[in-house]
Amino acid sequence: MKKILIALLTIISFSCQAQKTEKYNLGFENQKEKKTLSDGWFKWGNYELTIDATAHSGKKSGKITSDQTGSSFGSIAYKIPANYVGKRIKLKGYMKIQNVENGFAGLLLRVDGNVSTLAFDNMQNQNVSGTKDWQKYSITLDYPEEAENIFIAGILSGKGEAWFDDFTLSIDGKNIQTLKEVEKELSKAQLDKEFDNGSSIELSNLTSQNIENLELLGRVWGFLKYHHPEIAKGNYNWDYEFFRFLPKYIVVKNNIERDKLIINWINSLGELEKCTKCKSTDEDALIKPDLKWIDKQDELLKGKLLYVYSNRSQEKNFYVSMNQGVGNPDFKNENPYSSMSYPDDGFRLLSLFRYWNMINYFFPYKHLMDDDWNSKLSEYLPLFLNAKNELEYEMATIQIIGDIHDTHANLWGGADKIDEWKGANYSPVHVRFIENQLVVTDYYNEELKNQVGLEIGDIITKVNDVPIETIVKEKSKYYPASNQPTRLRDISADLLRSNSNTIEIEFVSGNSNSQTKTLKLYPKDSLDIYRGYRKSNDKSFKILDNNIGYVTLQNIKEEDISKIKREFEDTKAIIIDIRNYPSTFVPFSLGSYFVSSSTPFVKFTNGNVYNPGEFTFTSNLEIPSQGKTYRGKLVVLVNELSQSQAEYTSMAFRAGDNTTIIGSTTAGADGNVSTIMLPGGLRTMISGIGVNYPNGGETQRIGIVPDIEVKPTIEGIRKGKDELLEKAIETIMKE
Repeated sequence: MKKILIALLTIISFSCQAQKTEKYNLGFENQKEKKTLSDGWFKWGNYELTIDATAHSGKKSGKITSDQTGSSFGSIAYKIPANYVGKRIKLKGYMKIQNVENGFAGLLLRVDGNVSTLAFDNMQNQNVSGTKDWQKYSITLDYPEEAENIFIAGILSGKGEAWFDDFTLSIDGKNIQTLKEVEKELSKAQLDKEFDNGSSIELSNLTSQNIENLELLGRVWGFLKYHHPEIAKGNYNWDYEFFRFLPKYIVVKNNIERDKLIINWINSLGELEKCTKCKSTDEDALIKPDLKWIDKQDELLKGKLLYVYSNRSQEKNFYVSMNQGVGNPDFKNENPYSSMSYPDDGFRLLSLFRYWNMINYFFPYKHLMDDDWNSKLSEYLPLFLNAKNELEYEMATIQIIGDIHDTHANLWGGADKIDEWKGANYSPVHVRFIENQLVVTDYYNEELKNQVGLEIGDIITKVNDVPIETIVKEKSKYYPASNQPTRLRDISADLLRSNSNTIEIEFVSGNSNSQTKTLKLYPKDSLDIYRGYRKSNDKSFKILDNNIGYVTLQNIKEEDISKIKREFEDTKAIIIDIRNYPSTFVPFSLGSYFVSSSTPFVKFTNGNVYNPGEFTFTSNLEIPSQGKTYRGKLVVLVNELSQSQAEYTSMAFRAGDNTTIIGSTTAGADGNVSTIMLPGGLRTMISGIGVNYPNGGETQRIGIVPDIEVKPTIEGIRKGKDELLEKAIETIMKE
């Protein structure tokens, strides 16, 4: 026994020693001060963080506690310098949860570089909630070449408790604790810091000639950025070269002087080697590079620009690449200049030029815009340059974003002044536009129902004595969307917001006359606001009357799919509700249940880094048949809440042998998103690939067109009906 005890003590001693020699404290064991978190760990978010004795192994774990029911989160995080190379990065760790509700718990892995997030996952789509003992979880992501920092964390959203322990990080299967670090060589562009604190450029009282000249410069600057080989190599910080060139350019006296200055600028970049790899634009390309603006220039400048095009870069581009396996653009090395909340004249002009050119060369839906994108540079130059403060700059930015008509495109980060303008306090009721009127459809928190003084189905007609239609008309340009139903969806969420604690509303209840009341507002964190519909932790599938299966994708889990196939095999029909955002990706795993043979359902368009502005179709992608095929009818429910992955999933189900889609216009924004960073720390996105039916039919802006159009009515809302679901059952029972 004594020998065994000595052996155990030796093992324990060795384990402790091994823990101490590890580079990173990923097991939470090292803690210098009891009042702080374990060494290296820090707080993200709002929840309470502690180091707890309930551990998976060892003596300590990280714990997050929350009694909040709103949309906040808490994370216990650890930062690791990305001094490693590889293709794939994997985070593994153990998690225990107790009474997690109105949210989720998970591991978090984020890779940052070029002052932006390059890769991210927090397990939200796995919908881990409830109470679970210690279990092992993992996240795997592509590891970007531009990685500078790696963040790992445990995260809790909603209410409950979560413990985290024994994190392991690996790159290409090798533990980062023992993986050799490398010293990454910085490019010339990254070493250029001259204008980090401002451009020192002032532009005011611009003449029409100044505007015309700046429009041309914006085109030339962007054209060279994505075509010239020396810029593509990262030999120039192209933002800062713009600032060096602009002071000389803005004072040119005529077009001859202007063109000569541009030509000399291009010549200063170095001699171009003859391109032997440059291919002509594909004749079958859906979108072809627009070089008409070059043809309009005088001969010398035209010749110089066309020569650059003919000998354009055919290697990696420092500023853009196409994501492997998907084909959406990855805009790299784009400094957001986050420390400049209100960028100076030069940086605001840079913001416009950066965005316009990204859209011009890499947005797959440029051909679907209402207006000619070529007109937008001159239109927005005064708006950006005359923006007198941070709010006006953010509003100018969101307006041009709105002009691309993409629901994925909005200001998703950095727009704090617009958020203040909308209001910090929220209504306790959820409202939607039903039959062109703003209607109360739900309560965010059931416990507030009796305090609100509004009933489901009440119609709100005025806010602070201003008619709803007037507010919508004034604010529409600040709500980017692919189509009007989706714009109204997004506006409705903000119509009752204010920085005051109350607002005055006028409303109609039932058949009564118009009434007025003071509506109390609440901070967002105190309300259970979630994606425009009530978050549910219920089981994702059930059997309805008449032997009809019902599935909602908002909380479906991977393990549910085999159960659905087994339990619904003999049902009369299945209704799949996608009036939500799917919590799990199911187009193939569940979609295959409804096809008897492999069936094409989608094809994509991808851009081309080697010929910017060209978009070509991929081959059709098919839903494979996998074993038994469901024999009954499939009905899919959609509306304006069905967006992106929800729309893609609907396309997959539409390929089924016996599918009917019921509902109304979806959001019309499909395809993997690409992030765009703009000066002032602004973050927006675009739909980065074109998503089309196998026959080439568009889905962007149009959305998923239902076979049977059904919209909710005010009367139905008041009676508590789900009219789309009722129509689905009626359609099934007719057969």
